[in-house]
Amino acid sequence: MGVPNDDVVLIQKGKRPGEPHVITVNCPDKTGLGCDICRIILDFGLYITKGDISTDGIWCYIVLWVVPHSSSIIRWTNLKNRLMSECPSCSVSFYFNQLSTRPTRSPVYLLKLFCLDRKGLLHDVTQVLCELELSIQRVKVTTTPDGRVLDLFFITDNRELLHTKKRQDETCEQLHAVLGESCISCELQLAGPECDCHQGVSSLSPVVAEELFRFELSDKETRLQALSPDMTKLKKANVVVDNSLSPAHTLLQIHCVDHKGLLYDIMRTLKDCNMKISYGRFSPNSQGYRDLDLFIQQKDEKKIVDPEKQSAICSRLKMEMLHPLRVIIANRGPDTELLVANPVELCGKGRPRVFYDVTLALKVLGICVFSAEIGRYSTSEREWEIYRFLLDENCKFQLSSMAAREQIVDRVRRALMGCWVVFGLQGNSFHDPAGDPNGYYCRLVWCHLFVARREYAESAFRVCQTKV
Repeated sequence: MGVPNDDVVLIQKGKRPGEPHVITVNCPDKTGLGCDICRIILDFGLYITKGDISTDGIWCYIVLWVVPHSSSIIRWTNLKNRLMSECPSCSVSFYFNQLSTRPTRSPVYLLKLFCLDRKGLLHDVTQVLCELELSIQRVKVTTTPDGRVLDLFFITDNRELLHTKKRQDETCEQLHAVLGESCISCELQLAGPECDCHQGVSSLSPVVAEELFRFELSDKETRLQALSPDMTKLKKANVVVDNSLSPAHTLLQIHCVDHKGLLYDIMRTLKDCNMKISYGRFSPNSQGYRDLDLFIQQKDEKKIVDPEKQSAICSRLKMEMLHPLRVIIANRGPDTELLVANPVELCGKGRPRVFYDVTLALKVLGICVFSAEIGRYSTSEREWEIYRFLLDENCKFQLSSMAAREQIVDRVRRALMGCWVVFGLQGNSFHDPAGDPNGYYCRLVWCHLFVARREYAESAFRVCQTKV
């Protein structure tokens, strides 16, 4: 007994521009299914506006309303196939094989690109790989003294087709089409067993490591990580535990500032804490804030009654919601280095689109990357994914200036987190809505990137203009 495969995942597209699309998942339940689905949705550049989750521990029913972060084309058929690949089989045999089988790791391929250097090159390559649904596991970028770049991308194929000549030719052709004459050579081959895609990063100084991985950010560290005034409200979140409304479940009531990937951050945290969600409601954004009601159980199907465990879960959720990504700029010898860190799930999966967002922010800022690398770093508490970028000094920013560094960090953070911000607009300059002589205001609805005076984000965002 079950549902036809075509009905496991249903996608109903919005009837009008700007209207959310509805994704419905109806399949057998498994541990962490909600997290896996939210990760895929984030990977496709979609933002969850609201959602409902319900499961009896055997069957799961999920409904999510989503909108694109930008104007990029969403391949809905590919999204459906990816979501279906994460859903357990509807056959009875699934329950007998669930514990005995383990998913095989996708093969890792090495993409070698040799190009003439130019601004935005790294992001343009990353964008092509994202559009082809190729996941970047590790990267090594080096610039030669004669202005050429050797890019080594260790990638996996979410479609599992990269072993075919057609798929490999498609990848190289699209890269040549985007890079044009700047592309000198493009090679794609299966990576050898000696190429560990989760290789550790080169050593971090104790000062940098302490700043990146501290469990809580003090006021001093908040300044070091350059939280601008409107971003400091990200430090505000409320998690309430209630055991009075259900005899078998603990209710978590969450109130938090919205950001890109918020539901994913909550789901992965509960998954890593071995918590099961029986019912959940993800309310729409209200003035930049989100409310969630989650009825959860421990792995033994009991509610959480231990006060220390309740406190630990609340603290962990707040930390993961408020600071899922760490961004700093530090000195690396005579050079300036941008570092971005995000926690790795216990299953070993990292956060989607981090490299894409960072390279897009740097491209819009007009900052070239001299070298870049992705690796893993383990602390006593968890494993982190680290993105390191050596920034080219030849840009409009004086990288030795603290003010310039704070501006870069702030904008990279906005690209990663997304921001619910309100500015006034007059001509090409932004100003205080209260002082708008024409009586107009503009709300930038869920900016994928950032905006500043006389500067527009390269990625698209909707601007709703209303007469006051």
